[in-house]
Amino acid sequence: MTHSPPPGRPRARIPGPQQPPPPYPRIRPGLWRRCLGGGLALWALAAVVTYATGSTAPLPTLILLGGFLAPVVFVLWAYERHGRDLGVSAVLGCFLAGGALGVLGASVPESYLVRPSWGMFVWAGLIEEAAKLGALVFVLRRLPGIRGMRAGLVLGAAVGFGFGALESSGYAFDAAVAAQGAGLRTLIETELLRGIPAPLGHGLWTAIAGGALLTRRRPNGRFRTTAPVVGTFLGVCLLHALWDSTRGVAIWLVARLAGTGVERELFAEGYIPHPTAAQEHLFALFSVGLLVLVALLGIAWMCSLARREPPWRNTP
Repeated sequence: MTHSPPPGRPRARIPGPQQPPPPYPRIRPGLWRRCLGGGLALWALAAVVTYATGSTAPLPTLILLGGFLAPVVFVLWAYERHGRDLGVSAVLGCFLAGGALGVLGASVPESYLVRPSWGMFVWAGLIEEAAKLGALVFVLRRLPGIRGMRAGLVLGAAVGFGFGALESSGYAFDAAVAAQGAGLRTLIETELLRGIPAPLGHGLWTAIAGGALLTRRRPNGRFRTTAPVVGTFLGVCLLHALWDSTRGVAIWLVARLAGTGVERELFAEGYIPHPTAAQEHLFALFSVGLLVLVALLGIAWMCSLARREPPWRNTP
């Protein structure tokens, strides 16, 4: 015998089956675009306030926004499109802990590279790429299930962008200190020159090395140092050294075309001179062209790796 509810009282609903929570947090599409627009507006506002007031209080905001804006936006883009199933903790850990460990690990041996020379660029590339790859291994040491090309590209890029963000902030801080309060333009130029090509530097190189490393990771989580991993690492170091040495190569090309002997003597001693006022335009043409060439080589390499593991889009 069933009892009907009193008149006017709603009938109780029987709860249906509970849906399992999504395996990764829901993120509204286009978050990276909103962060880019908002971050650029805040950075411009900080620059205007610093210039108008002449105060040094907004300088940390200006430096951190300029150093972290482009890396954070590209990490959000990579997470939204290709890495949501990897987990926020893995991506965030690679960006923060990996970037910090990479910078700290590279700073100690690089402090001995005090003489500007061609060999310095090679050693700097080897040291920094080894530090970033070691940081990636450290962050993922207790996550044995993260393997494959896509995971390596996304998480390697996160480590590289974290490294680049901290390094760019350090260069901007040095520019602010060296100017002794009168170099706001120098600070802004430093952040623009390092922020605009940020996706083509550390993030790209460590993504390639991370892809090779995690593709050959064992199912039990152990990392293997195979010949393809070592070869990829050395190739990435070469791209890094070429990127860093573009200024010196451009000056050397200008000196060869100009036919002067002073620059050649300095190059023979291992030092890189500064371009003269008459050589500035030719130097700018060579330096930008070489940077574009190195960037295209890195992009083509990464795209060839990305095609090996389709599909590349996460399902919403």
